Amino acid sequence: MQYRISFPHMGKYYIPIKKAMEAFVGNYGEVILPPPITKRTIELGALHSPDFVCVPFKYTLGNFIEALENGANVLFQIAGDCRLGFYSEVQEQILQDLDFDFTFHMMELNGKNAKGLYEVFKAMNPELTLPKVVSTLAVVVRIVYAMDGIEKYIRQNIGFEVEKGGFERIEKQFLAEIATAETMPQAGRIFKKYLKKLKTVALNKPAKPLRVGVVGELYVLMEPFSNYFIEKELAKFGIEVERFITASYLIFSTQHNVKKILKQADGYVSYEIGADGTDSVAKSVVMAKKGYDGIIHLKPFGCTPEVNSIPMVNKISEDFEIPVLYFSFDAQTSETGVKTRLEAFYDMLEMKKRGRAL
Repeated sequence: MQYRISFPHMGKYYIPIKKAMEAFVGNYGEVILPPPITKRTIELGALHSPDFVCVPFKYTLGNFIEALENGANVLFQIAGDCRLGFYSEVQEQILQDLDFDFTFHMMELNGKNAKGLYEVFKAMNPELTLPKVVSTLAVVVRIVYAMDGIEKYIRQNIGFEVEKGGFERIEKQFLAEIATAETMPQAGRIFKKYLKKLKTVALNKPAKPLRVGVVGELYVLMEPFSNYFIEKELAKFGIEVERFITASYLIFSTQHNVKKILKQADGYVSYEIGADGTDSVAKSVVMAKKGYDGIIHLKPFGCTPEVNSIPMVNKISEDFEIPVLYFSFDAQTSETGVKTRLEAFYDMLEMKKRGRAL
C-alpha cells in the first residue's frame, strides 16, 4: 500500500509538519497537503459539521475533505485540552459517512510524543528508527522557532514599511529556504540570514507607535484565514502587533507552564480555566502592565475556555484603562463587519493616545 498522508492547515506550520512526515514515511508514501484554505474549505466543513461545533472543527474538516478528494488515505489530527481533544472521533465518523476510505490518527499536542509518532510511522515504514524520529524532530523544532522568530519581527514592523511588500517578499524566500534545512545549525543560519535581510527594509516607525496585543484561542490566532487576516489589517493602520501564542510557545516553551501562567495572571485568576483561556488572562495582564494601547481577544463562537476568560479580561481592561475588542468567529462571520469594527477600534485608540499627549 502506498500511504498518502495529510493533515489540516494552521498558518504556515504545514512546512515543518510536512518535512517531518516525509522523513518518517520515507519511500513508503508521500505527504499530500490540502489545498490552501479558501471559502470552499469552510463551506465544505460547515455543510458536514454539527451546527453548534466550533469553527476550527469546520475548517479542519474542510481541509480533510479536500485532502481526501486529492487522494489522501491517511489523516492526522491533533488532540488538545478542550473539545479539540474529541475532534478526531467525530470527524472520522463524518468522513466515513461520506464514504471516504482512509485511516485516521490522533496525536497529542505536546513536545513529548516522539515514541507515539515512531510507533505510528513504523507501521507504515519498517525502515524507520527511533533515532531518526528524534533527530528529525530536533530539526523541525528549530525550524518552528525560526519561523516564529521571523513572524514576530514582521508582525511588529510590517505596518511601517516605507515601500510595501518588502517583508512579504523576504518571508516568502525564507519559507522556501527553511523548508530545505536538514540540520539544526543550518536552520539557525537561515534564520539569521533572513532576520538580517528583514532589518535592512526601510521603516518609517515612530518612537512610540500604537501597540496592540492579540490573545485568544490558538487556532483562530494562528490560522489567519479564520480571523480574516486580522494582524495584516491592524498593520495597515500603522500598529505594532504582539502575539504570544505560537507553535513554539505552545509545544516547546518552558514558559507555557500552568504555574508560570497563573503567576502572570495573579489577582485575576487562581485556577486554570482550560485550553488557552488562562493564557488569555495572563498575557492581557502582561501587556496591560507594559503599557500596550489595546488588546484584541479572538475566539471561535461558543469556545467555553475563552468565554470563561472574558470577565477577567474585562476586569483587566477596567483596572488598567486599556480598551479590549472582542471577536467571536464562525462560518457566517462577516469580513466587512470585522474590518469595520477594527477601523472603529483604531480610531478610538488614536483619540485616546492624542488625549494623553494633550
